[in-house]
Amino acid sequence: MKILMLGGTEFVGRAVTDAALGRGWDVTVFHRGRHAAPAGARTLTGDRTTGEKGLAALVDGTWDLVVDTWSGAPSAVRDAARLLAGRAGHFSYVSSRSVYAYPAPAGLPEDGPLVAGASPDAGDDVPYALAKRGGELAALDAFGDRVLLARAGLILGPGENIGRLPWWLSRTARGGPVVAPGPPDAGLQYIDARDLADWLLDAAARGLSGAYNTVSRPGHTTMGELLDACVRATGSRARLRWTDPEVLLAAGVEPWTDLPVWLPAGELYDTLHQGDVARAHAAGLRCRPVGETVADTWAWLCERGGVAPQRPDRPAVGLDARTEAKLLGAPGSP
Repeated sequence: MKILMLGGTEFVGRAVTDAALGRGWDVTVFHRGRHAAPAGARTLTGDRTTGEKGLAALVDGTWDLVVDTWSGAPSAVRDAARLLAGRAGHFSYVSSRSVYAYPAPAGLPEDGPLVAGASPDAGDDVPYALAKRGGELAALDAFGDRVLLARAGLILGPGENIGRLPWWLSRTARGGPVVAPGPPDAGLQYIDARDLADWLLDAAARGLSGAYNTVSRPGHTTMGELLDACVRATGSRARLRWTDPEVLLAAGVEPWTDLPVWLPAGELYDTLHQGDVARAHAAGLRCRPVGETVADTWAWLCERGGVAPQRPDRPAVGLDARTEAKLLGAPGSP
């Protein structure tokens, strides 16, 4: 297949590009030139945030598949999709389960209520949920029933530029007592970027369309299994000190950001870790064991000297060392 990857040099986009090249597909990467494209891909340079002139490199060419991971202004998806609709067979958009109206109850399938007020014409400064839904609408407007919407949730794996799993790996690698957010048997729902990439390409090759919740089944792993895997992968002497959610929240610890991946029981946990994924798994989605994702991410991080890339539009994550020390030293601490 001939594939046009909009982006394709970082994390999920890079995983899709690498997977397509591994299949021997003809790959074109359209990006801003900030990072090198994988060897073997044809490169086109432009900046879709600048409107029509930024898409000049895409005025010619035909492709079987376009893959877009854009999470900014929906107008960028709109402009690219309109330009390509007559010259590409299929459009796969990596969206998000954030497009569902909050709170999304446990077990919500793809036909659940969506956020209101999203527009494919929206520009900058659009909240993430509206931006992703606006991107969906833009793709649908241009490609109709030739669109696949991959509504991912938490994405982990080598190449992560958000910092969640890299933070846990770096923290456990330092050793010593580590504040671990309980309970350890809390189920997690996520996807390795490489599994998402493989499924996207398989689905596109089969001509699948419509929306799919593309994450693991609920409870694919647990918080305890994830952090134990971090300790094993790093070979450290870290000692996990499991701490009750009530203690963490009382200390002002922010779930998801201060302690990445973790959410206490409640609406947000149900929204992010309890979604219905039956449709995607029936369509062939397979998720590798958490130990493989953790070990491969640690190997990648070590290759980079222990420093993960950081998206400039996302805040850094991780618990402040002073806060952790206070938690570990507090009377009655684990």
